[in-house]
Amino acid sequence: MSWWGGKVRQSWRHVSGRVSPQERAAVAAWLTPRQLALYDGMHPADRRHGLDVVAALRASGHQDPDLLLAGLLHDASKGPTVGLGPRVAWSLGERYGAWVWRLAAGLPGYPVAFDGLRDHAADSAQLALDAGCSAVTAELIRNQARPVDPVAGMALHLADEAS
Repeated sequence: MSWWGGKVRQSWRHVSGRVSPQERAAVAAWLTPRQLALYDGMHPADRRHGLDVVAALRASGHQDPDLLLAGLLHDASKGPTVGLGPRVAWSLGERYGAWVWRLAAGLPGYPVAFDGLRDHAADSAQLALDAGCSAVTAELIRNQARPVDPVAGMALHLADEAS
C-alpha cells in the first residue's frame, strides 16, 4: 500500500475506531487494574489501534506478553484530546519536512498536540512503567519508531505500521 493510502486508511480508522464491549471485556481479562485504567484513558481510536496491533502481532505468531502489552499501549500518551488534524499535520511533517509543522503550529491547539506527538513514545513508555508494565515493555514502546530489539521491536514496528 502506498504511503498516502496508508494514511487515508489510518485517518478513516481514527474517525471510525471503536472498541466493542466484548473487546473491552477481553482486554480487562489480561490487564492489571492500573494497565486497564491507562488503556481506558486512551483516545477511542488509539484503543482500537492498540487492539489491531495486538491482533497483527498474534497473527504473526507472537505471544510474548511484554510485546503484546507494548502493542496495546504504545500510543497511551497521545491522550483523549489529540485529534485528527494535528495527527495529519504531524504525519505530513514527518513525510515532507518541518515546514509543515511550522505552518500548522499557528492553528489553535496544534503546538501542544505536536509536543505530545513528538514525545509520545517516551511518554507512553513512562506511563506503561507507571502502570506496572515491565522494563521490556517500556523499552519496546520507547523504541517503537526505531526498534532496538531486532525481533520483538521490529515486530511491533511492522504491526504498528500495518494497523
